[in-house]
Amino acid sequence: MRFSLNELFADLPAEQIDEARDFYGSRVAGRGPGTPEELKEARAKRSAPAPADPPAVEETAEARGARVPVRIFTPSGGPARGVYLDIHGGGFYMDSAARGDVRNRRLADALRLAVVSVDYRLAPEHPWPAAPDDCETAALWLAGQARDRFGTARLAIGGSSAGATLALATLLRLRDAGAVDDFAGAVLQFGTYDLSARTPAGRRIAEEYFIQAYAGHVADRTLPDISPVYGGLRGLPPALLVVGSADVLLEDNLAMAGRLSAAGNRVELRIYPEAPHGFTGHPTAMARTALSGVESWLLDRIARP
Repeated sequence: MRFSLNELFADLPAEQIDEARDFYGSRVAGRGPGTPEELKEARAKRSAPAPADPPAVEETAEARGARVPVRIFTPSGGPARGVYLDIHGGGFYMDSAARGDVRNRRLADALRLAVVSVDYRLAPEHPWPAAPDDCETAALWLAGQARDRFGTARLAIGGSSAGATLALATLLRLRDAGAVDDFAGAVLQFGTYDLSARTPAGRRIAEEYFIQAYAGHVADRTLPDISPVYGGLRGLPPALLVVGSADVLLEDNLAMAGRLSAAGNRVELRIYPEAPHGFTGHPTAMARTALSGVESWLLDRIARP
């Protein structure tokens, strides 16, 4: 079978593609910290997260003797129809749950969802498996407490970049623990699924410091908990994968979509032309269209009986 990558592109108005092309043509591409010193400096320079109104409720999720801080938003316009577990990005070594407060407040009110964001521990101070341990704790807490806490047991999970990687690793853990059936869907935005440098996609990012900070101490990084593309992927909830055509992780996402589908899961892949890594966080009409599509897909999964 042969096909053109263009055949997989999301259907967008030409003006949105032109705007994105102009925006990225005049924008200096960023890069993540490449050394411990650069990471320390980047963290120190980060501005405080913008506050949400109403603000998040800060709680501690607990399951199987483990605890992790979470930030909770409940919809302002009525009872929650479902719960979305949000896992933030940042290369496993940057950012925090609070940085997503404004976005998560808007999501909670727009879709009438409770949104729970995990403040997982960061590398290199807390390397693998600290982050997936924390995400699993939050997911198991929701699986056991969502109905009593939010009035609904309809769950979904998602994340961007490293958050997408952790979301998929969490689903694999939940499946193996017999607790994945509570999750109706997964939104995976431009995740990185091979940290071992053994696939062509993985070799493209092999020298990135975030991999060393997060999993440099692991001899075999093909462990599915680190590189989910190597996992047995059967029995997972439907997934939406979102990625840009100019993303260094495009091939990684193509491979993951193919493996998820081959394992018998329902998968939808949306590729956005001209878009680099992290594009849904940029001020373009294309990003707004992509996020609107994510919300529609998520609402459909939550509302489906």
